[in-house]
Amino acid sequence: MKRAPHFSDSQAALFDHDEAPVLPARGERQLPSYIRDHRARLRERFLIGGPDALPDYELLELVLFRAIPRRDVKPLARALLERFGDFNGVLSAPATRLHETAGVGDAVVTELKIVEAAAHRLARSRVLQKQVVTSWDALLEYCQTAMAHRDTEQFRVLFLDRKNVLIADEPQARGTVDHVPVYPREVVKRALELNASALILVHNHPSGDPTPSQADIDMTAQIQVAADALGITLHDHLVIGKSRELSFRSAGLL
Repeated sequence: MKRAPHFSDSQAALFDHDEAPVLPARGERQLPSYIRDHRARLRERFLIGGPDALPDYELLELVLFRAIPRRDVKPLARALLERFGDFNGVLSAPATRLHETAGVGDAVVTELKIVEAAAHRLARSRVLQKQVVTSWDALLEYCQTAMAHRDTEQFRVLFLDRKNVLIADEPQARGTVDHVPVYPREVVKRALELNASALILVHNHPSGDPTPSQADIDMTAQIQVAADALGITLHDHLVIGKSRELSFRSAGLL
């Protein structure tokens, strides 16, 4: 007769749902028991309550577990959050800046960038090939995910068909912390190539303040003139800040 397995109190607590316990990964088995138990508890809380059950530093720990299986990652998680502000800021930070943080190597950067790429693709899937009118909130979420935490300006154009379905989202230019060069003729030329009937312009302000500059306003006016000449509708220009966005249409600038 087989002897019943013996579990510690912390391991037994993981059987609340009649499932196997969350076992440590291979590289974690040599960690002190208190660290292994801490990781098991975080994974269990995440599985039961989802990401909202964990604060930023614990969610970041979950990502770091995979990259650093043999060391306590709590100090590194806190150091990254202190440097980059929040979970999204850590994921969006350039690889070169991440490497400047003590304890961050290629494995950590790779895990963070995989999560960032997954978030971008998920947000993109919710808006691409869908009517902008019926998915506006998802569109704003996608723009925030893709651009809010960039440390340089980027200018993107969302191309729509005659039914206002998003058919393409393309970066047109990248710039410095406070300027990005945009060429109106190139924007409308690309719209013609894609057979697009309408446009939404999007760019970010790394300062966090989405208030448009006079250069932003002038550039938008030039694109509108070029688009109007070819029968292409300019629906809006969104300026993405750290935690909010500004719509030229809503602000009466378009």
